[in-house]
Amino acid sequence: QLCPEPANCLSKQQLLSAIRQLQQLLKGQETRFAEGIRHMKSRLAALQNSVSRVVPDALPVSCPALNTPADGRKFGSKYLVDHEVHFTCNPGFRLVGPSSVVCLPNGTWTGEQPHCRGISECSSQPCQNGGTCVEGVNQYRCICPPGRTGNRCQHQAQTAAPDGSVAGDSAFSRAPRCAQVERAQHCSCEAGFHLSGAAGDSVCQDVNECELYGQEGRPRLCMHACVNTPGSYRCTCPSGYRTLADGKSCEDVDECVGLQPVCPQGTTCINTGGSFQCVSPECPEGSGNVSYVKTSPFQCERNPCPMDSRPCRHLPKTISFHYLSLPSNLKTPVTLFRMATASAPGRAGPNSLRFGIVGGNSRGHFVMQRSDRQTGELILVQTLEGPQTLEVDVDMSEYLDRSFQANHVSKVTIFVSPYDF
Repeated sequence: QLCPEPANCLSKQQLLSAIRQLQQLLKGQETRFAEGIRHMKSRLAALQNSVSRVVPDALPVSCPALNTPADGRKFGSKYLVDHEVHFTCNPGFRLVGPSSVVCLPNGTWTGEQPHCRGISECSSQPCQNGGTCVEGVNQYRCICPPGRTGNRCQHQAQTAAPDGSVAGDSAFSRAPRCAQVERAQHCSCEAGFHLSGAAGDSVCQDVNECELYGQEGRPRLCMHACVNTPGSYRCTCPSGYRTLADGKSCEDVDECVGLQPVCPQGTTCINTGGSFQCVSPECPEGSGNVSYVKTSPFQCERNPCPMDSRPCRHLPKTISFHYLSLPSNLKTPVTLFRMATASAPGRAGPNSLRFGIVGGNSRGHFVMQRSDRQTGELILVQTLEGPQTLEVDVDMSEYLDRSFQANHVSKVTIFVSPYDF
């Protein structure tokens, strides 16, 4: 029994009527709600169309194209915001203006396009030890004082015999071989000597091959230094080099591969031109919630950052150390070092990379440019003369859908030999 007191209950007809009224009420509410939704959608669509007509999709901002300077080179071919372009000049010219420019968000470069201006080669005083500089066509030559040799008079001329004899010694002058032929006397000298003096008082003097072939335009007898000997000559190499079988060429001695260690324990031997260096790279000291750990003799990795530490995540994730040995006056431009990224298995790698030089004492000798989608190259663009040591810090930043992910720093140390071999 649904109703225990029939006097207080609605009849069946009354109950059905009440239910129909509620259904009509709900149907009306549903209709009005649906109309409100349709009206709101219509208003939003109209607003979207209005905004699209007033503010069209913005095109990527780019800067005006830059030309390669006459008598120079340009590195970088992209002119979008934040892209860099570098400039250098050929030998015999100097750069007037900035060596690099960056594209700003307003579509302008950070500086005017530079140009290359011819310079006097002798203005830099390239001749050493009292040598006199003579201008040429895009080049110079040094006239060296007695006792000096080399294209910049940088070497001491070694013209003494191995036993310490001097040119006036009897070893460097000998009696000629003479014969009487039909009332005339004919004299000659053995190889390596030439006849000098008047007839009847002639003498065979040694030919100084080192001096003869050391003149401008003559072929080079020795890779390093020439020592004159009676009737001949010999070549010598500087300390730290050995003379090869041809008697003229020099080869660097790798001190790091000897049986006896040459560096203290805890350091690593790096072979350089004519010498060696003992290195022990160290990770940066930690501060706050940032710390690094050494994962190999030449690499440091940053410990995981706290979730809320944005400054920590923008510090280098890895720091690697690299050492190069170069001869003096290496022909430029030349690629010295490459930096690349590789994604871990099962993880999406970065879809954008940026490369740059962020430190060191390179003084504009290098530029960093992309060679392909995942690789950047450190390029030597100015000739180096040793002995000197240069440092350049190279940065590679990774982005995923324009969102910064991590950056990696390579610290490159370059030992420049005093010799051009």
